[in-house]
Amino acid sequence: MQKPDWLKAATVYSLDFRSFYDGNDDGLGDIAGLISKFDYLVELGVNCIWLAPFYCSPRHDDGYDVVDYFRIDPQIGTMDDFRALVATAKAHDIRILLDLVVNHTSIDHPWFKKALEDPTSAYYEYYIWKKQKPEDDKDDLMFEGVEESNWDYEPSVSAYFYHTFYKHQPDLNVANPQVQNEILRILDFWMSTGIDGFRIDAVPHILRNKGDCHFKGDPYQLLEVWRSAVLKHNEHAVLIGEADVEPEEYRDFLNRGQLTGLFNFYINNYTFLALATEKGTPLVNAIRRLPLADGRRYLNFIRNHDELDLGRLTEEERHQVFERFAPEPSMIVYNRGIRRRLASMVHHNNRQMELTLSLLFSLPGIPVLRYGEEIGMGDDLNLPERKSVRTAMQWSDQRNGGFSEMPPQALKYPLIQEGPASYKRINVASQQADPTSLLQVTKKLIRLHEGNGHFFFDGSFELLDTNHSAILAFSYQIGSERLVTVHNFSRQGISAIIMLPHQTGARISVLVNSHQVTSSDGRLSLQLPGYGYSWFIVHDTIA
Repeated sequence: MQKPDWLKAATVYSLDFRSFYDGNDDGLGDIAGLISKFDYLVELGVNCIWLAPFYCSPRHDDGYDVVDYFRIDPQIGTMDDFRALVATAKAHDIRILLDLVVNHTSIDHPWFKKALEDPTSAYYEYYIWKKQKPEDDKDDLMFEGVEESNWDYEPSVSAYFYHTFYKHQPDLNVANPQVQNEILRILDFWMSTGIDGFRIDAVPHILRNKGDCHFKGDPYQLLEVWRSAVLKHNEHAVLIGEADVEPEEYRDFLNRGQLTGLFNFYINNYTFLALATEKGTPLVNAIRRLPLADGRRYLNFIRNHDELDLGRLTEEERHQVFERFAPEPSMIVYNRGIRRRLASMVHHNNRQMELTLSLLFSLPGIPVLRYGEEIGMGDDLNLPERKSVRTAMQWSDQRNGGFSEMPPQALKYPLIQEGPASYKRINVASQQADPTSLLQVTKKLIRLHEGNGHFFFDGSFELLDTNHSAILAFSYQIGSERLVTVHNFSRQGISAIIMLPHQTGARISVLVNSHQVTSSDGRLSLQLPGYGYSWFIVHDTIA
């Protein structure tokens, strides 16, 4: 039985069927493969799965170029397979979220083809057209260096169509009521399968006025309509938005109850600035700017399936991150993003990876793990653009990393074969057998987050003053108890002092990584090694 507000207690695991596990030995991951590996997710401790698009698609953008919203890519499975997955998830009390990709379709979608066949048809109005290219033809160009304009010419109708992303992904005219009805059909169809909600791709772009296509009234009301549509099927269903915006704009998506949660790109940017500069100060300042009075409905992540987009940083700050984590031009994409995973950026330094995971599971909000993050998977920069971080899951050091039984040359999904990130060095099997591995640390952090959920979900959050710019410390307080987490972003060991407001006497219960924590007159003192972290409960002895 689902619990109210289950999302705030969730640990979300993000995966793509195609890269997770090949269950039918055709060289590509599929639904059967995920079902066969479900015990792994249960043992890991996650309780929500966010699935990348698996609809019919030519896969020029790994499924984000949809040609049929109501059919599963036959290489991935059938509707019966999907229903079996939903049943398996429900049996383990794990929720399933799908990607809702309605900012655009594939250029091969029947709607777009019908628009080209007959410009007088209703389908022509499903998209955004101009007879002349605007002078400002790059007003929302997301893929700088790959695409040159937001407008592409279609000779068959003698007009330009608008695209936020690739030219093979024409934007839908979501201001059109007929398109809005089509989206409701998509929501109804998939909610009827028993899923628990959606992650909505590119929300701010969906709600923008584009070309001559303008919304009548407040476009954010559309999110309220979508929320009502999913709640009609499941009163605990959620809508989560991908919205890379400034913190002051978060309220636009959350405060009227339109969305249940929002991906926290802003904090993600400053996490990497903190890692690059070895200072906690960037995150202190970023957290202060974050509106935390609305239930902390933010989904925090280390890396997602795209580039590490650093668009929220200043040019100088972005250069600092590039200098540390992307020193070669081949590591940068779209002029503002890094196409590497964390493990590669920190040269597979387990202490830095553990520090970052500890931060992920202690920040205010909901932690999201990208598949393979729990074992420190790397990337393959020989692959183009964002595909570098979309390689196959590394299950073992056996053939194909345990991903598929096909001959290696017949794999349909890339696998990291060589180098420090290869499956021979980094894989699930070896880390399951090692009690000190990153996988075991991740499991411990998931259990700690869940076991102390009353602090994370309902505690009063407070940043704590420290004696060193490399230290980030904050707490969650309930009554006379505080859960305190301390993170040292420096490679150097530090004698840290943490100030506890209104604390007169304290007893310490360490949860993870005891580093000689002592308390005296509202001050906590502890020794933190380089990239060290600690969680502990502070009990006020004079309450």
